[in-house]
Amino acid sequence: MAANLQPQDILRERYQIVGLIGTGGMGAVYLAHDNRLTGRQCALKETQFAPHLSTTVIEAARKQFYQEASTLAQLDHPGLPKVSDYFSIGERDYLVMDFIPGLNLQEVMQQAQREKRFLEEATVLRWVEQLADTLIYLHSRQPAVLHRDIKPANIKLTPDHRLKLVDFGLVKPFDPNDPTTLTGFQGMGSLPYSPLEQYLDHLGHTDARSDLYALGATIYHLLTHHVPASAQERFLDADILPAPQTLNPALSPQVAEAILKAMAPHPKERPASVKVWLELLKQAQITTPLVTEISAPPQDWRISLRQNSWLMAIATLLFIAALWLTFG
Repeated sequence: MAANLQPQDILRERYQIVGLIGTGGMGAVYLAHDNRLTGRQCALKETQFAPHLSTTVIEAARKQFYQEASTLAQLDHPGLPKVSDYFSIGERDYLVMDFIPGLNLQEVMQQAQREKRFLEEATVLRWVEQLADTLIYLHSRQPAVLHRDIKPANIKLTPDHRLKLVDFGLVKPFDPNDPTTLTGFQGMGSLPYSPLEQYLDHLGHTDARSDLYALGATIYHLLTHHVPASAQERFLDADILPAPQTLNPALSPQVAEAILKAMAPHPKERPASVKVWLELLKQAQITTPLVTEISAPPQDWRISLRQNSWLMAIATLLFIAALWLTFG
């Protein structure tokens, strides 16, 4: 991979690099000054292409980048950073968006761990409402927009206590009839938070319920301080995911059940949408615990998976591949 940009570098005679915010996978994110708008700071998300990729793959990936960037630039919601520009220079693509100050929820959780305390359930539930509202907005676009990489590290908590869902490296407009989406180029998300069907996205199995799984896994992590077992691990061992209340006894049964309902291994076992799930959670808090099948014997969902042989045949191979993609 090419060297990172350095402070004082200027792109397109406009964006002056201040420093590196972070790196990962196929690129980096930089803090920059916008020299056309005095006082404005922005975040530049950079994607680089691996040198072994063919020209055909790079051209297709770049086409996908412009499609996704155009989609992001049309989004307008308080829970999302505003995308203001996108361009390519050489073998690098850039997405320019608002710089969001504050800690991400991974950092907030780690701070609570150092203080030997759990995050308060009421606080996390207020965050859940904000996140759900953002996802409902994304999923209601035409076509629907899937984020595909929801996790604590991709959620910023601003100084005024608003949440912003960031890092749209895997976002895509959802079109089950369009086989051109380059899932292999985009990646598959972060292992502990990605549903199994996301690793077969080229077969058209992802929808809003895939983001719901990631939301549930994120809440699980925030409230238990325990990284959730991946969907692949759960496929191989149905008992590997501890019940949330065994890790944090202070959790209410309704919230624990709602988390696991969102994290059901098979998409058909999850609520139909984030909106439906949020309504179930609210009703459970007001009236009685959620009536779910999440405590049913493990073989219930195993039977469901057996009805989808495409999942069983490749689960082990995907587990190995996902580990390589996430940590390689």
